[in-house]
Amino acid sequence: MTRISAALLLLGISLCAPAQKRLVVIDEDGSGPGGSNQMAMMTLLQSPQVEVLGITIVTGNAWCDEETRHTLRMLELIGRTEVPVVQGAVFPLVRTQEETRIASQLFGKVVWLGAWGQGPTTLKETPAGTVPVTPQNLSAHGPWVVPPLPEGAPHTSPLDEDAAHFLIRQVHAHPHAVTIYAGGPLTNIALAISIDPHFAELTQGIVLMGGSLNPPSDNPEFATSPRHEFNFWFDPEAAHITLRAHWPRIDVTTVDVSIRAPFTQALIDSIARSQNPAARYIAKYSQERYYMWDELAACAWLDPKIITKERLLYMDVDVSHGPTYGDTLTWNDDLKPATDVQLVHAQTDLDLDRFTKLFVDLMSGPTVH
Repeated sequence: MTRISAALLLLGISLCAPAQKRLVVIDEDGSGPGGSNQMAMMTLLQSPQVEVLGITIVTGNAWCDEETRHTLRMLELIGRTEVPVVQGAVFPLVRTQEETRIASQLFGKVVWLGAWGQGPTTLKETPAGTVPVTPQNLSAHGPWVVPPLPEGAPHTSPLDEDAAHFLIRQVHAHPHAVTIYAGGPLTNIALAISIDPHFAELTQGIVLMGGSLNPPSDNPEFATSPRHEFNFWFDPEAAHITLRAHWPRIDVTTVDVSIRAPFTQALIDSIARSQNPAARYIAKYSQERYYMWDELAACAWLDPKIITKERLLYMDVDVSHGPTYGDTLTWNDDLKPATDVQLVHAQTDLDLDRFTKLFVDLMSGPTVH
């Protein structure tokens, strides 16, 4: 064999070799069926460029037990039951439901209470603007109650392991190769950092849906409290621990950019034209109209060109237990405190057409194996 033919053979082998998939562990508050949390997980599960090492569940929009069952059932319906699901923290590190109830009497009510509230929130157009509406015929239930699932009960079970140790195990198995995608409160992540102080630095970085800077919105959840955001608010101490850790990179999908990406009927209509399992799931179960919080964070990690504007800021969370407990704190380089705050990429604007095309394509596509 000549040198030229050998070189051509090697070139052919390299061209035919499959590209190495990007590794991710999903940490999510998997309320469902459908909705932003489930669709964000599906975004990563449907990408042929990604290997999802597992899904860890944390209480946030709903309780952990209920979210786990919705997530297991989603994986069954889209044909991805090989992906392990691991249960995590049931309660925030410090904040309690009773403390929050008392604080609302002192400092004012919070629009969205997650597992402590009354169920899914949707958007409604009124003469005063776009407002979130929570159905009044639903009532909150305790952490160990799992109501009947509209999509049917799952036949599979979560791993017999806790989320924090699963996260640590995956990162140590693939050092410097795993991205942590965190779409809910950060309790599981903070526990992993507390158990293993080197956890964060052994990853490729973390992608967060959280935080708020100054979103241009008439939505009362943000218009009167521009630094309030649910994921940071629900477990402020966990967000504080997470944001102080030494990640190689921190990407934060803020409220500011999320509210520019509404989930519309046109999106559902486009996805519903497909008969693939993910599309059928969305067409049947994703009926709420709100913002695409977590899906945007996932898609922006898949295609960074979706984000057209970001701010490099030092970010933390107020843990003072006063009226701004859980609010986002930010500084530039000149004003940052002397403590060990970390620089984040805070996303503030997007290419909406590019984002929606990627999302529709992924949700309409076949199941990735």
